[in-house]
Amino acid sequence: MNIPNILTLARIVFIPLLVVLFYLPFSWSMPVAAGLFALASITDWLDGYLARRWNQSTPFGAFLDPVADKLMVAVALALLIERFDTLVLTLPALVIIGREIVISALREWMAEMGKRGMVAVSWIGKLKTTLQMVALLILLAFPPGHEFALMGVVVLYAAAILTLWSMAQYLKAAWPHLSRSM
Repeated sequence: MNIPNILTLARIVFIPLLVVLFYLPFSWSMPVAAGLFALASITDWLDGYLARRWNQSTPFGAFLDPVADKLMVAVALALLIERFDTLVLTLPALVIIGREIVISALREWMAEMGKRGMVAVSWIGKLKTTLQMVALLILLAFPPGHEFALMGVVVLYAAAILTLWSMAQYLKAAWPHLSRSM
């Protein structure tokens, strides 16, 4: 067990805490939930940085890091779908969750073929993740109807557009292998 793996595990522990904070009936619970999500987002970046910098990458960390990230994002999106209770937020949230399922399956399939590098994270994926985290942070911190919440929805739509774009790029790269197996 090393520090990068501990940070990844901490992100998983944060998930039930996020849910509890989200539902607490106090005025401070939303900003604190958003702060916890921000901390989790920072650990997502930090664990990868430290693993590379200290040469502490492990198979366990390589497996768990994307799982922790996807769980945190999916839970935050599910909470926000309930809070906002509108198609305007539900649509981009489902696009993001659906893309994560498709790309996870694609990466697993490509890895089985020894071609995982063909669906490695691109700059579009990194930008999508950044916009997604910013949007979720804003949406967790502010209630529906707040002017910042509207800004969060706009940023979430930008993330959803990049989500579709990056998914198309990954599928295009994998298409020669996918079409051979039809």
